Amino acid sequence: MSTCAIHPSILSADFANLAAELGRIARADAVHVDVMDNHFVPNLTLGLPVVKRLGEVTDLPLDVHLMIGDVDRWAPGYADAGAASVTFHAEASAAPVRLARELRARGAKAAMALRPATAVEPYLDLLPELDMLLLMTVEPGFGGQAFLDVVLPKIRRARAAIDGAGLPVALQVDGGITRDTILRAAEAGADVFVAGSSVYGTADPAAAVDTLRKTAQAAARPAPNMM
Repeated sequence: MSTCAIHPSILSADFANLAAELGRIARADAVHVDVMDNHFVPNLTLGLPVVKRLGEVTDLPLDVHLMIGDVDRWAPGYADAGAASVTFHAEASAAPVRLARELRARGAKAAMALRPATAVEPYLDLLPELDMLLLMTVEPGFGGQAFLDVVLPKIRRARAAIDGAGLPVALQVDGGITRDTILRAAEAGADVFVAGSSVYGTADPAAAVDTLRKTAQAAARPAPNMM
């Protein structure tokens, strides 16, 4: 790996002032948008109309993370709404390959997420269909949770599979990312980091983004030689 990306999560932002909150993270690589339906996870956030509007008020790419049921039906609409990347949960998709291909056909990057207890090995053959793999480092549903170190070996196995296949697949982690835990996640092989409270819980979110990126880059593994 040679670069590390920071995607602040607006789950920790002020929902009453989202346009202004997006302006506070202008130096981020993308904005992470959590969509929850109170069925797949025990929380309810925003939906398609808000995601579409967010795309109209920011130049940051939208990294949309769908924590919803019936995702095969609903995910393509987020690609149509302008999301740069759409992440669906493997546990919620009946046909993940078909869904990934449909997302790509509609102009979005296709990403798949796994809960902490979901093994990565059954999904490694799907990596060529994906632009990003998200390994949750907390149980999905709420921000502010503590990072689960039990996921670190899974991050290492996923990184080894991605590098071994020579695939340009990003490896994202989401949950409990701080200056301390981003070190461990980067060392394990992650290269895209979702950070909520450790960005929006500070007085200067833009500076927090810069600090997290530098910290991750310092700990990141060197990029493998694909020659």
